[in-house]
Amino acid sequence: MCSPKEFGMNDAGVRMVTRSLSRGLGTGPRGNGEEAAHLQRGEAAAEGRKIHHPVKRQRKAQSLNVAYEASDGEKGEGTNVLKVPSWEPQDWRQQLANIRTMRSGKDAPVDHLGVEHCYDASAPPKTKVKYIKQTSAILQQNYGGDIPASVAELVALPGVGPKMAHLAMAVAWGTVSGIAVDTHVHRIANRLRWTKKVTKHPEGTRAALEEWLPRDLWSEINGLLVGFGQQICLPVRPRCHACLNQALCPAAQ
Repeated sequence: MCSPKEFGMNDAGVRMVTRSLSRGLGTGPRGNGEEAAHLQRGEAAAEGRKIHHPVKRQRKAQSLNVAYEASDGEKGEGTNVLKVPSWEPQDWRQQLANIRTMRSGKDAPVDHLGVEHCYDASAPPKTKVKYIKQTSAILQQNYGGDIPASVAELVALPGVGPKMAHLAMAVAWGTVSGIAVDTHVHRIANRLRWTKKVTKHPEGTRAALEEWLPRDLWSEINGLLVGFGQQICLPVRPRCHACLNQALCPAAQ
């Protein structure tokens, strides 16, 4: 076995190596006592922090139920649809059923007359003829002979108002964009008190009807009430004696 001197080491070097090994193994006085004391001081400090700084309690999360009015495509599981109470006229369902009965024959002028009479040679000249010619030229030039597919574009055509625009959307494009209100619908809606307050023009009547009338009835109202106004609920001297709504109509009382 080689001696330390043969390796070039003296006694001091042997002592240094031995001391280092003792520290690494934790057998020296500092490796055992000082490290233990250091750990104890750390634990005591941690305990002190626990005492002086208590742990904050986590607040329990509260779930909120938010109700909103969802569109047809948004209704799904977990959705609370907001039910907003709305005004509706008294006895309107029975009044509507009676008008359907009176219109079951489909024999009013509105049921038979159409745009084919626009060029009737016996008809007196009207401003509408000028509008029809202008509109026809615009449709041919800008829309390839077809008609626009939006209310905004339709009402921009000469002589086309909201009533005709909504009718065109329903007939040509199959889209119910609103209630088509003309003078007949305007008059009858006010006589039956189908508006919350008296309206002075057809557009006001349209807005008032759309506030409460179910949307699935919008496309039916125009043809139903126009024919009813042409045959029974006339502008002057209405035939209340022949009307099934005589006892339900405020204007007939």
